[in-house]
Amino acid sequence: MICIVKGLKIDMDNIEMSNKLQIYYIESMDLENSDYLENNIYSNMDCNYYWSDNWSKEFYIELAYAGFITITTENDESTLLLLPEMQFGYSILDFKDLHISKKVRSLIRKDNFIFTVNKNFNENLEFIVNHHSDNWLYGKYITLLEELLIHKDTKRNFKLLSIELSCKETNKIVAGEIGYAIGNTYTSLTGFYSKDKKYNNYGKLQLVLLAKLLEKNNFTFWNLGHPYMDYKNSLGAKIYSRDEFLKRWIEARD
Repeated sequence: MICIVKGLKIDMDNIEMSNKLQIYYIESMDLENSDYLENNIYSNMDCNYYWSDNWSKEFYIELAYAGFITITTENDESTLLLLPEMQFGYSILDFKDLHISKKVRSLIRKDNFIFTVNKNFNENLEFIVNHHSDNWLYGKYITLLEELLIHKDTKRNFKLLSIELSCKETNKIVAGEIGYAIGNTYTSLTGFYSKDKKYNNYGKLQLVLLAKLLEKNNFTFWNLGHPYMDYKNSLGAKIYSRDEFLKRWIEARD
């Protein structure tokens, strides 16, 4: 059971034990306070999820800059809330470790695809939403992404990206994802791939093409989020602890 607690700061010396998972409220001033981030969030390995009802673009960007990956949840009144996560572990791809399978190399040679960035955001988003049966991407979050897509951020160098892989024959998107760039980092949020047998391995192809694009544009690494997923390991990603990730993240984001 989840207990959402508003306005409660985490006291590392007095964390109440309960059969409920407590998700603490987070606000802008927490992100502005480097000591609070370090001592109460980054170093707190008993807690990974937080929540907020602040749907502003600026707050979302500050969460991302701090290293959170943000999805959504609902409270007991079915109100949609932001659910930022400071993960316990991260899957990170350094481009020197990229593995390209024989099947993907074959697809690259066939050249029956079109790879684009921010050309078909709405269509890509629709495919992603329809692909997942248990979906956190809806309502205010979609509106927020639409606002972030056109937002010009100069403070944190944040840019929302829609990655699209289309079939040359049909112009239909068959694999894609949405994520964001901050500084020299790219973070995946969510994606999809067609289950049509005609497009076997196109999901892996999209990942490889994106990795090559990021490398070409001098990104330091790709943050793939939660570890222990086979497709990330197959791509060449390595697992980092929160502490290891943050050391790399804080350097590369600027």
